[in-house]
Amino acid sequence: MSYVPQQAPVAARSPLAQHLTILVVDDEPEVRTIVSEFLEDFGYRVLQASGASDALRLLDSQEEVDLLITDIRMPGLSGIELADIAAARHRDLKIILISGYSVAQPVARRFLRKPFRMKDLQAAVIAELGQAA
Repeated sequence: MSYVPQQAPVAARSPLAQHLTILVVDDEPEVRTIVSEFLEDFGYRVLQASGASDALRLLDSQEEVDLLITDIRMPGLSGIELADIAAARHRDLKIILISGYSVAQPVARRFLRKPFRMKDLQAAVIAELGQAA
């Protein structure tokens, strides 16, 4: 089942965004691409991974990733497991979880349910990174 975020007009680029890197992790290429393109249009540097193991390799090989946006349900490690490992290795990493499924237990991180509107993604990213809109 594919949950593609709902497109919205792209907001103006954030001057602070050009200095920030976001890693988008989703096993659905269409979702990963749409989210990444939106964030790039907003001015962020975006890295992509199709699963947790690729994401961990990217996180460990990059100078700095500021924000991890990950799907919860993926083959192998879940997004929650990925978030826990990534947070333990990279203490300043901000994390947003996304899923098209109901979450059985409350999550201790920012969460967006698919399909989400791009303005909701933008608001979550800005809030998580502590940027002025």
